[in-house]
Amino acid sequence: MDFSSFLTSLGTSFLIFIVLMLLFTWLSRRPGNSVVYYPNRILKGLDPWEGGSRSRNPFDWIREAFSSSEQDVINMSGVDTAVYFVFLSTALGILVLSGLILLPVLLPVAATDDNVKAQKTNGSNQTFSEIDNLLMGNIKDDSPRLWAFLFATYWVSLVTYFLLWKAYVHVSVLRANALMAPGLKPEQFAVLVRDIPPAPEGQTRKEQVDSYFKSIYPETFYRSMVVTNNKEVNKIYEKLEGYKKKLAHAEAVYDGSKKTGKPEGLRPTTKTGLLGLVGKKVDSIEHYNEKIKELTPKLEAEKKATLREKQQACAFAFFTNRVAAASAAQSLHAQMVDTWTVMEAPEPRQIIWSNLKIKYFQRIIRQYVVSFIVALTILFYMIPIGLISALTTLDNLKKLLPFLKPIVDISAVKTVLEAYLPQIALIVFLALLPKLLMALSKAEGIPSVGHAVRATSGKYFYFTVLNVFIGVTLGATLFKTLKSIENKPNSIVSLLASSLPGNATFFLTFVALKFFVGYGLELSRVVPLIIFHLKKKYLCKTEAELKQAWLPGDLGYATRIPGDMLVITIALCYSVIAPLIIPFGVVYFGLGWLVLRNQALKVYVPSFESYGRMWPHINSRVIAALVLFQVTMFGYFGVKKFSFCTFLLIPLPILSLLFVYVCQKKFYRSFSDTALEVASRELKEIPNMETVFRSYIPPSLSSEKADDDHFEDALSQVSRIGSFA
Repeated sequence: MDFSSFLTSLGTSFLIFIVLMLLFTWLSRRPGNSVVYYPNRILKGLDPWEGGSRSRNPFDWIREAFSSSEQDVINMSGVDTAVYFVFLSTALGILVLSGLILLPVLLPVAATDDNVKAQKTNGSNQTFSEIDNLLMGNIKDDSPRLWAFLFATYWVSLVTYFLLWKAYVHVSVLRANALMAPGLKPEQFAVLVRDIPPAPEGQTRKEQVDSYFKSIYPETFYRSMVVTNNKEVNKIYEKLEGYKKKLAHAEAVYDGSKKTGKPEGLRPTTKTGLLGLVGKKVDSIEHYNEKIKELTPKLEAEKKATLREKQQACAFAFFTNRVAAASAAQSLHAQMVDTWTVMEAPEPRQIIWSNLKIKYFQRIIRQYVVSFIVALTILFYMIPIGLISALTTLDNLKKLLPFLKPIVDISAVKTVLEAYLPQIALIVFLALLPKLLMALSKAEGIPSVGHAVRATSGKYFYFTVLNVFIGVTLGATLFKTLKSIENKPNSIVSLLASSLPGNATFFLTFVALKFFVGYGLELSRVVPLIIFHLKKKYLCKTEAELKQAWLPGDLGYATRIPGDMLVITIALCYSVIAPLIIPFGVVYFGLGWLVLRNQALKVYVPSFESYGRMWPHINSRVIAALVLFQVTMFGYFGVKKFSFCTFLLIPLPILSLLFVYVCQKKFYRSFSDTALEVASRELKEIPNMETVFRSYIPPSLSSEKADDDHFEDALSQVSRIGSFA
């Protein structure tokens, strides 16, 4: 990409962001759009425009984001969101502190050398642009100027260690404070018990679980809940709820017809066949009422059958205080590790019920199988991504699709396509992957949504780094230098390494596209707004349907964090080779902090809370990116024939691994388990243990009755002691 195309890409992206920001300012002030731009505030019963959100100033949202505190974020979106902003702040700090030294030092050092000019004079096959004069590639081999780049590599590494350590300490405090908070959290009084052995003859499953825990925790064990196979009862429950929604919709349509047509109204009809499109035409209201009457007793019968006949080898055990539950979750209960496996209970809303029954060794085997499938996915995806990076250049498109040549040769079209085509193709290609990785993560037997999100995030991170960063770099470089490699096969290493800075322009525009266009669309919420108004006009007839149409979901950590990780990986790996990447990384994380701060306070609603358990994984992956940067620099210094000083970089990867080891030993245990000193903090009020217990009953098995006699076969009746903290 030449310099003019690069500037066109940057300028166009910035213009798009400005337009989208102004669009956001105008649309967010309209009352009919408040549920799209302020759903989090509305759900919490707050005024959407409190604090000047309806001001005509297009930059007021920036002032509100800056003025918000970390506690404001926790109050509105939870601890996980606050921890995510710690990550954004840390990444921003790493790049800012690195840039303060690297930009004023390395850019002049590179710009005043003439290696690029010498290669042009010698008739090199490589294509150079004006940007290449500011990169490390412009330094001659074995030049004393390379010392500056060596010291810069150490500076970036030390800054990263320092800020990650500070962040780890801060997140640990955030997590501890949240867990010590006096509010009632049902999961702090429960443990998940898996791999329960067969019940002794003459003893039911609930009696087995109760007697086991009562013998170990005679004073603090409250009761247990045996997990059941809810597949059939869930089907009936979902079908029944579906008919209730359809009935409400039909009644709303009927009421609306009385206002717009004849006073007696027009009763809606439906067809009894597939999707209501085929079959006999019937009165909708009568039909849905009949279905509800038919399914209600069927659901009650299936509930009883499920509780009596479909008990599984797993359960939840409840304790009367948090310390007992935390101790139980961290203890080895059985001599054999594949029986009576006890762990912290997930939040009730997080539980993946179908995974709880999976046995210990089955889970291990599943993890290996899934890891193998993910490895194959990464390898097979590298081929098409490499082809995308190679084939979406204009020269290659003209060769493959000659009929496009007249259009592509138009100057304006050529400039725009060169600026955006490869990046858009890559972003679209990556959008197809997350659902597959989430399904694979759940297939491992993971018991909670939060854990599945962390597992998916890890898989997606390694995929993006190996395929997007490494795959694009190698794919583009190999394609450019294929003829040279054919003529001189032994030159492959030097050709690949010397071409590495040339790929910097691709990643500069890739990052610019992500922060200007990506965050512009995030802020403006144009797509959710259009979808909401289409649903409101043509589909939604009831308040419940309308609310479902504007519910925003959460931040989507499974894909958002790996996307940010890709940017920090690119920024770190090119920070010394191409220091121009640093301002782009700073803008990405700075703008991301601002836009997502606004979204966290006003838009997104968390779907789970893990109290920062994502942080150890974030820390490890930033270090993985740092190690990749250090190894890259080791290889590039070697290509630059800076042999003696290249060995001075060997301590850096070792130091990085040592840093991860120390962090894991010092901090990780308090993230995987709840410290007893944290759990021992007194609660504001004595918890109602029956409320804690009933919060874990699945919706399909819940009852409006105050008593739970109909659970007598699956839920323990052993302990009826009074509840206390």
